[in-house]
Amino acid sequence: MRTERMLSGPAPRLRTPADVCDTHMHFYSKAYPALPGTLNPPDASVADYRQVMARLGIERAIVVQPNAYGDDNRATMAGVAALGDRARGVVVVKPGVDDDELARLTAAGARGIRFMNLFGGTLTWEHMDEMAARVQPFDWSAIVQLDGRTLPDHTAQLERLPINFVIDHCGRFMEPVAVDSKAFQTLLRLVERGRCWVKIAGMNEFSKEGGDLYEDVGRHMRVLIKMAPERVLWGSNWPHALGEKIGYPDDARNLDRLLDWAPDEKHRQLILADNPAELYGFPR
Repeated sequence: MRTERMLSGPAPRLRTPADVCDTHMHFYSKAYPALPGTLNPPDASVADYRQVMARLGIERAIVVQPNAYGDDNRATMAGVAALGDRARGVVVVKPGVDDDELARLTAAGARGIRFMNLFGGTLTWEHMDEMAARVQPFDWSAIVQLDGRTLPDHTAQLERLPINFVIDHCGRFMEPVAVDSKAFQTLLRLVERGRCWVKIAGMNEFSKEGGDLYEDVGRHMRVLIKMAPERVLWGSNWPHALGEKIGYPDDARNLDRLLDWAPDEKHRQLILADNPAELYGFPR
């Protein structure tokens, strides 16, 4: 792992298809106040991210609201505006938000709501039913981050959501679980139901094996991709909010991991371009 954030460098070995979409990245700026106790890494600007896009061959991006800003979506939506038609936003809106604000965010490019059940997230399980129903008329989806070991405890709630949802960070099993474990099999069953997607992102934050392949995560992702490549997304997790604490991964190597986990080029086309276009409403 690197000790400094990497903006440029050797290109990935993977030859990306057209319309590659990074479905998980954040913008940070000290111009916006951060909530106490949240990760607030060094500024990560649109200009910085454009360098990453150029290096990796990324053409589209989903800008995700960081924990640091709670439901103050200004930094996220400013980033979406700067990137233009190639970007969409996933935001945080609290109970009590009115339809005018949801309509305004939608017009500005928001297409999703974030539920974060770890690290002091603003919206958690207790808000999920209410807020999923609120954003349904605006055709938003949800991203849900959790410790994947708890998935069996939350299956009923996830299955009753009226919107599509993405299980974030490969399920984020905070301790490795076997492929035949109840927790991972629950994830596969959710995917089979048709409204659940899984995002490959952030392996360096929770993998216990590390290395080039994060093999404890790779064992899961190979099974998932073989079963349902049409329900898998990829995200860089740039700018790696934990980077100062645990080191910065090489974004090109993270992308190249798909050469092992998704060796079929048709599957990579789905994961990198077609699936995010379907979920987030990009032209196809």
